[in-house]
Amino acid sequence: MQKRSSKPRDLNQLAARLVHDATSDEPQGDEDPYEGKNPAAVELGRRGGLKGGKARAAKLTSEERSEIARRAALARWANKP
Repeated sequence: MQKRSSKPRDLNQLAARLVHDATSDEPQGDEDPYEGKNPAAVELGRRGGLKGGKARAAKLTSEERSEIARRAALARWANKP
């Protein structure tokens, strides 16, 4: 699993990145992530994603939920140094 931090550890690298971000002419996250995609497909995928977890949880028995949670906890702790 990757570490979440993408910040440079060196203070000089951090300062250089901040100056570059502040002075660059490049757009920073203003573009639409759905540009060029079928709007109907985007909406359909979003609707499925919004209800998917709740629908799955409603179908599972208590024992199944416990088993899934146990396996997830084991997987999390297996990666600890």
